[in-house]
Amino acid sequence: MSVNLRCKLSLLAGLAVLFTCPIALGMGGNSKKLVSTELLESANLKILWDNELPIKKGESLERLVILGERIYALSDRNYMISLDREKGNMISGKSIAPAGLPVGQLELYEDNLISIIGGRLIEIDPQTCTVLGAYYPKFGLVCPAARNSSYSYLAGTDRRLHIYSYDDMVQIFEVAAENNSMITSIIADESFVIFSTDAGNLISITPDKPIKLWQFDVGGCIIGPVERDENSLFFACKDTYIYRVDMIHERKAELVWKYQTNALLDRAPYITQDVVYQYAGDKGLAAVDKENGQLLWQLAEGADLLAEADEKAYVMTKERTLAVMDNHHREKLYSVNFADVSIYVVNTMDSKIYIADESGRIACIEPAEW
Repeated sequence: MSVNLRCKLSLLAGLAVLFTCPIALGMGGNSKKLVSTELLESANLKILWDNELPIKKGESLERLVILGERIYALSDRNYMISLDREKGNMISGKSIAPAGLPVGQLELYEDNLISIIGGRLIEIDPQTCTVLGAYYPKFGLVCPAARNSSYSYLAGTDRRLHIYSYDDMVQIFEVAAENNSMITSIIADESFVIFSTDAGNLISITPDKPIKLWQFDVGGCIIGPVERDENSLFFACKDTYIYRVDMIHERKAELVWKYQTNALLDRAPYITQDVVYQYAGDKGLAAVDKENGQLLWQLAEGADLLAEADEKAYVMTKERTLAVMDNHHREKLYSVNFADVSIYVVNTMDSKIYIADESGRIACIEPAEW
């Protein structure tokens, strides 16, 4: 964030000091393991590291987030802990907001974290978890913000996408869908910006002017976020379909496939190299071929993807077990008791599985052959 912006946002000067909690950065190591080594070995898994976070009495771990080479743990009192995700050692810990203030999705852009916290756009130093500054919009924010090297993009309760110069947060212009629908997600690139709406619109505009490049419409509310994989866009819709739409060139996007889940969808899919994973309510977790949109398997008890490796999907189930699915043979191989695991994070970057419980026990496991 520029010096000018930090000066302009002086209303939050000293925020990091005010919110800092002086607790030790050390780890425990004597607590019971989340999953026994013997159980993991039976499923050809191994523990890479396990630790105990310094969660205070009366406080509980609430969320894990993977961003770059770090894993961030957030407590229910908005204390954030940064760990090296390869080794598990704690790097820093600091309160990023008063307890009770809602913390939105964390995103990493270049050297800083951004999030919407209590209706404000907040920028955080990923090294120290220190709040660097904040912007107070005159409207409510309805989805995670996005940015590129020059601009910040904020979607408001006024059903407008507001575009600001990043250096000084001066609004440059604003746009809206022709039907004035609510925006559900934003993707920002150097050459285009894409936003989705609750009326089923996927709209691309130029990043620095209110010029529409293309629009693609579907039959229901698009559930954010829209996931981008190079020139392909994947998203879930309340019309029960998962979509793949490819950007053919700057001025055109077209449907590649759509898969009907026969379920009311309420969350976005996860994308890996070859597979699209979609939670479909009572129907569980579905794995769909990314290339052609054909169903590979559906696990009724599946709740979420944990990680993927060597054509195997590691799935957290509703019964708190780890199910190992074979994507090639389209079958379940085995399962492991994860009864003590209450918090996890979806990892589509590599084969590592990150699990935790509310007391702050956290572990990283991985297939033994890796």
